[in-house]
Amino acid sequence: QAQWVESGGGLAQAGGRLRLSCTSSGRKLSVYRMGWFRQFPGKEREFVAGINWSGGTTDTIDSVKGRFFISRDNAANRLDLHMNDLKPEDTAVYYCNALQNGQTPLNDNWGQGTQVTVSS
Repeated sequence: QAQWVESGGGLAQAGGRLRLSCTSSGRKLSVYRMGWFRQFPGKEREFVAGINWSGGTTDTIDSVKGRFFISRDNAANRLDLHMNDLKPEDTAVYYCNALQNGQTPLNDNWGQGTQVTVSS
């Protein structure tokens, strides 16, 4: 079973950009369809973006479409989320996980996440 490690979060100003990265220990992430999720305080974790094994097909939620882009480098065992034109409402803890199908996480095997805070 893979263990996920997220990084790259931090403080950004509105309109700024961040790049989040995810890697795995144990099983390589290349064997999974992968996704990014986020959790607002007091809310359930929600799907943000997903990508298929090859990276040729991606999916993003409407609220980040055109601003966030998901990519993967299987050789480097890395999944990225490129976040542009950040908004205060993007403030959340971001997680990566394998996808079961569509926008559903494969399991409850979550990493520690990475905090993104966007100031206005």
